[in-house]
Amino acid sequence: MELMSGNEAIAQGAWEAGAHIGVAYPGTPSTETLEAFAKMDGVYAEWCVNEKVAVEVGVGASAAGARVLSTMKHVGVNVAADPLFTAAYTGVGGGLVVLAADDPGMYSSQNEQDSHWYARAAHIPMLDPADSAEALRFTREAYELSERFDVPVFIRSTVRVSHTKTPVEPGPRAEAPLKPYEKDAAKWVMMPAFAKPRRRDQLARVEALGEWVETCPYNKVVRRGSAVGVVCAGAVYQHVTEALPDASVFKLGCTWPLPAEALRAFAGSVEALYVVEEASEYLAEGVRALGIPVAPFARPLPADGELTPGLIRAAFGLAEPPHAPAPEGLPGRPPALCPGCPHRLVFKELTRLKAIVTGDIGCYTLGALPPLSAMDTCVDMGASVSMAHGFELALAGTEHRPVVAVIGDSTFAHSGLSSLISTVYNRCGGTVCVLDNRTTAMTGRQGNPFNGETLQKRPSRELDLEGVVRALGVGDVRTVDPHDARAVRAALKDATGTGELSVLVFRAPCVLLERTRKPAYLVTGACTACGVCPTLGCPAIAKDAETGRASIDPGLCIGCGQCAQYCAFNAIEQPEGGSHE
Repeated sequence: MELMSGNEAIAQGAWEAGAHIGVAYPGTPSTETLEAFAKMDGVYAEWCVNEKVAVEVGVGASAAGARVLSTMKHVGVNVAADPLFTAAYTGVGGGLVVLAADDPGMYSSQNEQDSHWYARAAHIPMLDPADSAEALRFTREAYELSERFDVPVFIRSTVRVSHTKTPVEPGPRAEAPLKPYEKDAAKWVMMPAFAKPRRRDQLARVEALGEWVETCPYNKVVRRGSAVGVVCAGAVYQHVTEALPDASVFKLGCTWPLPAEALRAFAGSVEALYVVEEASEYLAEGVRALGIPVAPFARPLPADGELTPGLIRAAFGLAEPPHAPAPEGLPGRPPALCPGCPHRLVFKELTRLKAIVTGDIGCYTLGALPPLSAMDTCVDMGASVSMAHGFELALAGTEHRPVVAVIGDSTFAHSGLSSLISTVYNRCGGTVCVLDNRTTAMTGRQGNPFNGETLQKRPSRELDLEGVVRALGVGDVRTVDPHDARAVRAALKDATGTGELSVLVFRAPCVLLERTRKPAYLVTGACTACGVCPTLGCPAIAKDAETGRASIDPGLCIGCGQCAQYCAFNAIEQPEGGSHE
C-alpha cells in the first residue's frame, strides 16, 4: 500500500495497462500526471507545444497500435476538441486515454468549465474517480474499454482528486504489444465519404455503451436508508458521505453515458432524489432528461466553486458541525511575482508608458495586480497577440495609447505563433513582448521548444525564437535584458513609437531555475519615503505605515538590484562585496 496523488495514480494506472506513450502540454491541476509517467520504465513521454498537437500525436500513436496517455487541464480540452471530436469517429488502434483535469473554484484557471459536457457532446465515455485508488483502477481498465468499444476514453479529475494523496495498491505492468498497423482509409481518413459511415458506427457504439453502463463496475450504490437518495460523482462523493451519513448514494463512476435504468431504479427506491455536483448542472440535467424527478434543496447549492460538507449540509437545511473560527487580524497574502522576477521591470515600464497591455496565460499574468496594475486583458493562451491586433484595428485612425501584447515563451510556442502570423499577414502594427524566462514557469518549470529541454531530458533542439519571428516577416526584432531598467524603457519607447510591428524578446532565466542569491540590498538613512520602490511589487520590499520609509527583508531579497535602479536618492545599497550584474 502506498500514498499517491490522483495524478500519480493515473500515471501508475496507465503504466500498469502497458501504455507506451504519454503526450501533454502542462497545465494545473494535470501537470504532475505526465511527469510521473515519464519516470516509469519502458515509456516515452513528451511535452507538446499545445494540447491539440498532443492529442493528434496520441491519435497517430494509437492508430499505429500503441496504448497512449494524453493529459490536460479542462481549458486544454478546448484546444484539443478538434481532434477529439473526430477521434470519436475514427476510433482507436491501441487504447487512447485522455485525462481532463477540472478546476472548480478556479485555483489556477481562467474559468471552471465542466468537462462532462465534452464527453456528452463528443460521445466519448467518461470515468470519474473519487480517490487515488479509483484513479489507478479506472485508468488501468480504461484501455481495455477503449479497445473494446473502439473509442478514446476520458478520465475526469478535479483538483481534489488530482492533488490529494490517498492509499493505493500499485500492481505490476501488463505488457501490451504493439498492435499491427493495417491501412484502412475508411477508418482513418475522415473525408465525407468515409465519415458518414463512421458516424453510423459511432451511433451503434453509443447504443452499445448505453447497454454496458447499466451494469458497469464503476457505478456504486451505497444503501443507508430510503428517505434521501443522492446522485453524485468524483470528489463530491467524499463530501456527500461526510455531510449526509444517513443518505443512500448512487455514486457514478461512469458519467457519460448515464445508466438510465439503474438511475430510475435507484430513484424508485428512495422518497426524494437529489443531485449534488460542483459548479455545473450536467448531472442534474441528465437525470431530469431521463424523466426522473429531482427534489429541490432547502437552500440552493452554490453555482460556482468547490463544494464542502458544510455547504452540502446547508443545502439540505442541516446545521454545520461546530468548528474553530479563523484567527482575526491575519494579513492578506495576495499572489505576487517572485523577488528578482525578470518580468517585473517590463511591467513597471509598461505602466510608466501608460500602455494598453493585452496579456496572456502564465505567471506573468500577476502583472495585472496592484501595485504594477500593468495588464488590461487576459482571456486564453495566445490571445494577447490576437487581441492586440484587434485593439489596433479598432483604434486605427485615432489618437490612442500604445498597444502592447505580453506573452511568455512557452505560451508563444503554444498558440502565440499562429496569432503573430495572422498579424504579419494582415500587415498590422503594434508591439509584442515575449517574456522569455527560459521555462514554463507557472506549472512547475517544464521545458518548451524555445529552451530546448524535453520532458525526459533527451537530446533536442533549442529553437531560435528571434530567428523564427524574423522568418515570419517581422523586421524589427530585438533582444533586451529585462533586468536593465534603462534598456527596457528605451526598447519599449522606441518600439511603440515606430508605428510598425515590433517584437521585443525580454530574455532572462526564471529566478527559480538557478536559485542563486547575492547579498541582500539594504535601505539606508538616505531614504526620503518617496514611495517609488514599493510600486515594483517586490515581496521583499515593505513600507512603514507611519514614516512611509521603505525596508527590505533580507530573508526574501535575492540581491537582483532591480529596486536600486529606481531609487533617485541612492538610498538602496548592497553590502560591500556584493554587486549587481
